[in-house]
Amino acid sequence: MARVSKATMIGELLQIDADVAPILLNIGMHCLGCPSSQMETIEEAAMVHGIDADDLVEEINTFLDSKA
Repeated sequence: MARVSKATMIGELLQIDADVAPILLNIGMHCLGCPSSQMETIEEAAMVHGIDADDLVEEINTFLDSKA
């Protein structure tokens, strides 16, 4: 089962499971296709968007676990 951390790159996250995109879009991360966003970590992206990185990682991992 896939797990992510705050250090996971957005590009890597979307390769793990593209179905995560709506979670990111719903919190205001509308730049998922932008090349620079692909090289940001979840923590960096969360910081830019004013989101708690730990909460975001927990939400993503819960989502990924539910698909296992």
